Amino acid sequence: MIPSPFWASAFRPFYLLGSLYAPLLATLWLGAYLGLWQLPGALPLKLLHAHEFIFGFAAAIILGIVITALPSWARTEEIEGGRLKLLVALWLLGRIAFWTSALLPAPLPAILDCLLYAAAIAMLAPQLIAAKNRLYLLLLPVLGGLFIANLLYYHGAAGGNADLAGRALRGAIYSIVVLYVLKGGVLAPIFTGNTLRETGRGDQAPFVMALEATALGALLALAACDLGGAPRFWTGSAALACALLYGWRSLRWQGWRVADMPLLLTMHLGFAWLVLAYLLKAIADLTGSLPEAAWLHAFTVGSLGLMMLGLMTRVSLRHTGRALKVPPAMLAAYVAMFLAATLRLAASLTGYGVALIGLSTLLWAGAFALYLLQFARILVAPSLPRTTIEP
Repeated sequence: MIPSPFWASAFRPFYLLGSLYAPLLATLWLGAYLGLWQLPGALPLKLLHAHEFIFGFAAAIILGIVITALPSWARTEEIEGGRLKLLVALWLLGRIAFWTSALLPAPLPAILDCLLYAAAIAMLAPQLIAAKNRLYLLLLPVLGGLFIANLLYYHGAAGGNADLAGRALRGAIYSIVVLYVLKGGVLAPIFTGNTLRETGRGDQAPFVMALEATALGALLALAACDLGGAPRFWTGSAALACALLYGWRSLRWQGWRVADMPLLLTMHLGFAWLVLAYLLKAIADLTGSLPEAAWLHAFTVGSLGLMMLGLMTRVSLRHTGRALKVPPAMLAAYVAMFLAATLRLAASLTGYGVALIGLSTLLWAGAFALYLLQFARILVAPSLPRTTIEP
């Protein structure tokens, strides 16, 4: 029997599921936000929405990106076939557990929804321990952070403790930010440097380990202050340090020299939104003149959304043997995501929240729907012949 190409690499099922779930999740949340129906659970709507954005939608895309990239970058074994089917089944089981949690006895929903991260750690840990580059081991505490955050969320939900559940979700966001700056901080300068050399526009900026370590340390300090309830001056100062460090870090990559390359532009715009998110956090905590949640939407919609779409396009094309030529539908998706982030941020800063949030949500969902329409057939079909693989 010929193996199905769908189970040959993690990006195929996880991108398909994530892009299917995104419009569904947006529809369910927007309808509940507008009062058309209610979502199950005793916690506030914003927490229910945030949980499934993180542990439902984002987890699928992140696992698809990371597990696909590791064999090329860390020289690990491909997770495919039966093991990949297990991970996908656990993701689906987690979604069933979340949406039926009101019908299940505690702690069953938490156990079912956390099995995915336990299984991913169990599969990846031996490979990463054996990898020559020890920095790949940093993926394990990120997955562990998501595992713990999900457990704490369900613990808070079971006891009706919205503060604990909200803090757990924020911890999960910080885990994703750490992964974002580590992985994106490698891919963006390398891909940019390759293009600069190929087009005769310059060369890749060298890695400065002191800058990388300081920037990561500042992010961890911000997370510790924010999650630990430190005085807002401390948190705001840490966020300002992050804005300066990551702004300097991003400028060194010379993204403006490749602004005509959509796949690279999405990555650099993603980091620009990240710097903006840090700056919004700093202003909110140091002055109180901005709503504190603005930085979260700048990261989750603007930064994470653009980076996801860009990497999903790159991986889907490259790993199925196609040229890195962005289809027109994906150009429209990138524009839709940028507008979604801009409108969502504007909703936080103006009095026109309902209309702007509704339009932003539709644009966000539409961006992933465009990806689905463009790549669904490609994800389930055999790859074209190819000679090189680039994650």
